[in-house]
Amino acid sequence: MQSLLVIDDEASILKAFERAFTTETTSVMTAKNGADGEALFVQAKPDVVVLDLSLPDTNGLELFKRLREIDPRIPFIFITGHGTVESAIEATKLGAYDYLFKPLELDEMRALLEKAFNLSRMVRVQPVLADEDAPMDESVADAIVGRCHAMKEVYKAIGRVASQNLTVLLLGESGTGKEVVAQAIYHHSARSSGPFQAINCAAIPDALLESEIFGHEKGAFTDAHRQRIGKLEQADRGTLFLDEVGDMSPMTQAKLLRVLQDQTFERVGGNTPIKVDARIIAATNHDLKKLVTEGLFRSDLYFRLSVVTIHLPPLREREDDLKVLAEYFLRRYSNEFGKDIRTIAPETLEILDQYHWPGNVRELESVMKQSLLTARGNILLPDFLPPLSAVSPHADSQSDKSSFLSEQFVAERLEAGSDNLYAEAIAIAERQLITQVLDHTTGNQLKAATILGISRVTLRSKIKSLGIDIKQFS
Repeated sequence: MQSLLVIDDEASILKAFERAFTTETTSVMTAKNGADGEALFVQAKPDVVVLDLSLPDTNGLELFKRLREIDPRIPFIFITGHGTVESAIEATKLGAYDYLFKPLELDEMRALLEKAFNLSRMVRVQPVLADEDAPMDESVADAIVGRCHAMKEVYKAIGRVASQNLTVLLLGESGTGKEVVAQAIYHHSARSSGPFQAINCAAIPDALLESEIFGHEKGAFTDAHRQRIGKLEQADRGTLFLDEVGDMSPMTQAKLLRVLQDQTFERVGGNTPIKVDARIIAATNHDLKKLVTEGLFRSDLYFRLSVVTIHLPPLREREDDLKVLAEYFLRRYSNEFGKDIRTIAPETLEILDQYHWPGNVRELESVMKQSLLTARGNILLPDFLPPLSAVSPHADSQSDKSSFLSEQFVAERLEAGSDNLYAEAIAIAERQLITQVLDHTTGNQLKAATILGISRVTLRSKIKSLGIDIKQFS
């Protein structure tokens, strides 16, 4: 269970955090002053801390410095009034994750906490590199599971490169586990006690990505009301993971190249060079060589990034790993979903084996979770699987057009005791909608984005997160 510590002297804010964020998977601890907050921090070792800059018994920035000495890897989110803007900026320079101004917006805080919890997990949980003869630890949240030859080569590559201060490029389709490999490299490196920052370049609009990485000065653009410290600067003496680096704009590519060449950069709107010592781990599901030949990616940046390249194989090419992974996810989530299923029926494995898995390991994990929601007994039968054919590129496009969001779907999830039904329904609806629109446009993403009323960047992000194989529509 992940934990959140909120330190603020306003009782209404503490109560609001408890009501909004306490769930079966998240516990919320509160403290009304710095002394109590420091004691809870030492005792409970929270995953994320929300800290008010103005406390009755201490300065929030000074408290942050003391807590950072205890554990520098925990993400801190500052909440502050407009009178303490400079202190909030100073905090991010010292390593705070982010800051928000009062009054707080629930949706903004929820989105920021989700990112902070994910970063905390990546920084604090060391992934297990599976060994053919060693049993898998079911309690470990992040594991690189697989025993095929290609995955053994990945393990060897991680071992060779982790201790070297070299730039690493991770290549592989969406959902193959590039993020976990980056996490493993960080944990096995000499920088493991330093900061770790991660950015998904495909999930941030081009106009904002440069500022997200490099930061900006006050007045740099229309909404730049104050200086902002970028993730690169926050990753000083640590590691910066740039996921989907192939989606960078030419301007951002040029600035990243300079960082790799001489470890300097300038904030957006600034002209003062800033020196930084950060190791870059980049990842992409694009063919960068092809993008270089098409003039969409700088050749000099590609050569700088690919000092060491690790290829992650798609699930369909991983020999017998499908069974190993399915059983791993079954063990990992059975207790969480209140089930006692330890065996997968041969007929179920046969269905899974025949599927193309465009979303790779991430999609398999999602399928196993959905199966456990409806499963009964102690064997995972084919009847418990979600309709894989609906997204398979080998399926008859007219064979399964029934609505997933039927009364039966909702009733089954309610009976299964789901506590995340809204997200489940939205994910299924998005996949169904985007798949049908892409089919209508024969894979033309620009036309599909126009029909859907969203940006092309947003559509690309949805396609990747939902594990949709764009090739099936061409």
